[in-house]
Amino acid sequence: MPTYAYACKDCSHAFDIVQSFTDSTLTSCPECQGTLRKKFNSVGVVFKGSGFYRTDSRDAKGSTVSAAPAAAAAPAPAPAPAAAAAAAAS
Repeated sequence: MPTYAYACKDCSHAFDIVQSFTDSTLTSCPECQGTLRKKFNSVGVVFKGSGFYRTDSRDAKGSTVSAAPAAAAAPAPAPAPAAAAAAAAS
């Protein structure tokens, strides 16, 4: 179960409490019965190593997307089998 941090708006009393996800949010301070607010902390997950950033999967040139039109990027057609055999026999 997660731990939530609360602080009172009236008396500044701060405390942590373990609550289930289905439990309702606390609204009154246990010290002065004032209004509570939930404090939000940083996330406890840290991603370390390669592969987590957008630039990790790119090559040294920069972008992996080609700026050339699709027709210019098409490979050259292969030579016909008869022409390749004649060139090899010469």
